[in-house]
Amino acid sequence: MYLGEIMMDRKVVLVTGAGRGIGSVIALEMAKEGYNVVLNYCHSEDGANQLCKQLTALGTQPMTYQCDISNENDVKNMVDAVVKKYGHIDVLVNNAAVSIDSLFRDKTVDDFKKTLDVNVVGTFLVSKYVGEIMYDNHYGKIINLSSTNGINTYYPMCVDYDVSKAGIISLTHNLAVQFAPYVNVNAVAPGFIATESEVKDMDEEFIRQEEEKIMVGRAGTELDVAHLVKFLASDNARFINNQVIKIDGGIYGDC
Repeated sequence: MYLGEIMMDRKVVLVTGAGRGIGSVIALEMAKEGYNVVLNYCHSEDGANQLCKQLTALGTQPMTYQCDISNENDVKNMVDAVVKKYGHIDVLVNNAAVSIDSLFRDKTVDDFKKTLDVNVVGTFLVSKYVGEIMYDNHYGKIINLSSTNGINTYYPMCVDYDVSKAGIISLTHNLAVQFAPYVNVNAVAPGFIATESEVKDMDEEFIRQEEEKIMVGRAGTELDVAHLVKFLASDNARFINNQVIKIDGGIYGDC
């Protein structure tokens, strides 16, 4: 078997919103496990291209694809391009999301719709077209990025984001039923994760107060989330299905 054939025989993971933040770290960790990674992005072209070079240096064959996941035609074209290149998609990580922070009284209908379009409709569309391929192949893993905001944490600045992440949890359960028994569908619900975009506008006192709520005594990292996603994508997690797994360090008052 030629080297190129070996490379194309690797498992393939599609990570949405992979140009920055948690998505980029997930993509890097999956490449380290030997996956060929499809880096979907909408606006973060520079980040996606730089990451693509990193993944290539690891000996994998990544690809980048710009796509607005809330647009059905864009999603269909992206999935077709991935299948044309690799022949299959083994893992889907629905990570792409937007958050438009403003107080409830200032939130506009357009803000609300945009958040739901990307976070919920986008997750639905990519899962629909990728999940059908996985089902026909009798194998696949879909991992949706939700949030504890969709379960039991509420902030006055992000009602639309909270609603969207609750919607992803419901969508996860429905997809698990739809694609059974061949495709495992789970959701990961991070708590306070200290990404650069998350903490850049927060004052130190707020961060300290948030960390005091966490039993392990610190905020989470992008790598914490990536390690959980990597496990759920592995064959060691074959009996985990239809679950919403919180990754928040344990919160005082939850038990």
